[in-house]
Amino acid sequence: MLLVDKFGRAITDLRISVTDRCNYKCVYCRTGNEGAVYGDLPFADYFRMCRVLVGLGIRKIRITGGEPLLRKHVIEFVGNLARLRASEGDALDLAITTNGHLLVEMAKDLKDAGLNRVTVSMDAVDPDRFARITRVPNGYDNVLAGIRAARDADLWPVKVNCVLMRGFNEDQIIAFGKFARDEGVIVRFIEFMPLEEDRVWSPDVVVTLPEILRRMAEYRPLVEIPHARSETARRYRFDDGIGEIGIIAPVSHPFCRHCSRIRITSDGKIRTCLFSVWDHDLYGFMRSGASDDQLAEFIAGIVQRKEERHHIGEPDFVRASRTMVHIGG
Repeated sequence: MLLVDKFGRAITDLRISVTDRCNYKCVYCRTGNEGAVYGDLPFADYFRMCRVLVGLGIRKIRITGGEPLLRKHVIEFVGNLARLRASEGDALDLAITTNGHLLVEMAKDLKDAGLNRVTVSMDAVDPDRFARITRVPNGYDNVLAGIRAARDADLWPVKVNCVLMRGFNEDQIIAFGKFARDEGVIVRFIEFMPLEEDRVWSPDVVVTLPEILRRMAEYRPLVEIPHARSETARRYRFDDGIGEIGIIAPVSHPFCRHCSRIRITSDGKIRTCLFSVWDHDLYGFMRSGASDDQLAEFIAGIVQRKEERHHIGEPDFVRASRTMVHIGG
C-alpha cells in the first residue's frame, strides 16, 4: 500500500518535528516570550512512526523542530533512520532543518550517522540585523561557522533559508546573492506566511517572488533552472553559473497542486497541510496498542483527507490550528 490522496498526489515526503523547543525567538515565528510547549516524544516512538511511513512509500524524511539539535540522541536517531530502506530498496533521503547555532560541533557526526543534507535558517547576513530578527545576541558567528562546518562535512547541498519580511530584512536580498556565491551554498528566500505566534501577518508584509527577482537582477541576472514538480522552490542560477537561488512562494505562487508532503508534530499528530485546522492523533492511536498494520491503515485514511490547497489571501481563509514552531519547519 502506497500513499496517494484523493487528488492523485503521491505522498513521498515526511517532515517530522522532534521538539517544539527552540533557542531562538525569531520575530516571524515566536512572540519573544516563553510560550506553551506541547512536549517531545521518545525517539523510539518517532522511529516507529517513520518506519511505518517508509513502508507506505515515504522516500524523504526531514527532521525539524523547534530546534532539533537541542535533542539529545538526535544523531543516534539519524543513524537509525539511515538504516531504513524505501519501498524500492533505496536509502532514504535524510535532511535536517536547523537554526545552525549548534551545527559546528555536530555536522561531521550527523554526516557520519547517515544524514544527507542540511538546511540552515538564517534571515540576515548582517550580525546586527540577525540579532534583531532572532532576538539572540552574538548568534550570527555561530550560525556562519555551522554553515561552513556543514559544507566541509559534505552535507550537500547546504541550503540557507531566509524568510523575508518587509521592514525587517528585504534589503538583504542582494547581500544574500553575494553570500550564495561566496560561500558555495544555495540560498532560498521564503515568502512570509501567516504561521507566527504574534499574528502580525498581512499581505503588505510579504516580499513576493517577482519582487525578489527584480531586486536580485539589480545585482546580476538570474536564469531559471528546472525543478521537480513536487519541489517547493523555484530555482535560479546567476548568469555566469556561479551561485544558486531558490524562491519558495506559497503566497504569490502556491504549489499545492503537486504537494507530496505530510507532517508529524513533536507530540505525534499528523498534519496533512501546513495550514490544516485540525490534527490527527497518530501517537495516541499508537499508544492505545495499535499494530503496525493498524497504524498504516490509520495513516492511509488520514491522507485521503488531505486538503486540496490552502486559502491564504482569500476571504474564507482560516489560520492554521497551530503556529509554525508547534508544527515543525
